[in-house]
Amino acid sequence: MALYHKYRPTSLDEIVGNQETVLALKGLLQKEDIPHAFLFFGPTGCGKTTLGRIVAKHLGCEGDDFKEIDSADFRGIDTIREIRRQAQFKPIQSKVRVWLIDEAHRLTLDAQSALLKILEDTPKHVYFILATTEPQKLIPTIKGRCAQFQVSPLSDIQMKKLLHRIVKAEGKKLNKKVYEQIIQDSLGHPRNAIQILEQVLSVPPEKQLEVAKRSAEVQSQTIELCRALVNGEGWKKVSFILSGLKDEDPETIRRSILGYCNTAILKSTGLSALSIAKIMEQMIDPFYSSGFPGLVFACYLVSEGHKYDSE
Repeated sequence: MALYHKYRPTSLDEIVGNQETVLALKGLLQKEDIPHAFLFFGPTGCGKTTLGRIVAKHLGCEGDDFKEIDSADFRGIDTIREIRRQAQFKPIQSKVRVWLIDEAHRLTLDAQSALLKILEDTPKHVYFILATTEPQKLIPTIKGRCAQFQVSPLSDIQMKKLLHRIVKAEGKKLNKKVYEQIIQDSLGHPRNAIQILEQVLSVPPEKQLEVAKRSAEVQSQTIELCRALVNGEGWKKVSFILSGLKDEDPETIRRSILGYCNTAILKSTGLSALSIAKIMEQMIDPFYSSGFPGLVFACYLVSEGHKYDSE
């Protein structure tokens, strides 16, 4: 079994990081009148689906009464119509039925409109959990019907705690530099970190640092973009990397760049730290309105700024 699945939290008490979200969720789940729709949003690989599954478990949903749908594959109105049809039937094994809709922002507008109808008149035995990296693509009325919870990347300290826990449970040991490399290249995303860790633990100690670097590069072009910006690469290279990321969530990329820069600036001084700070300045504001063009413009300003700084 993959480490990410082996050590996936099964209760809120096992969650590392996102403590404000966890506390708010605990408080809500203790109430008698629990909302019938939840929305978890934030970067990929940071625990949205995991939290959704934990909520379903808390509601007492199990077996065939729990349905998980990936809207990247099933995004049309027929999918929602079938959910609405099935929702009229009573649970088979549990007290409730739960649908967890992952990548909910990929639902078509017609599908979202159909989903809104059942959110407005949800049967007492039915609950919906939506997970998305791009909440701005959901129609406002759907978001208004949901209890909303933001999930954020882990801090370096939180990530180190998570990795230590898994390494100890596996009966292994890691060099400090290997930990630092995994933390830097995972960009605060637990899933990325654990996937890199699994590759690292499969090789002898003397090769672990090399594998950590290689695994991270294979895993994400975002890391390549982060390094290009921090290293002052020109617009030609930066734009080439961006062209390969045009289908990715710009908000996830923005947060990843900030996380990478946060780690880098704490280890830098003088002009180097100032250069990284200028990158962070361009990435402070969200791209919810400007989308991918906003990310491209910010990266252009960074790369051109490096050029003028060096003249």
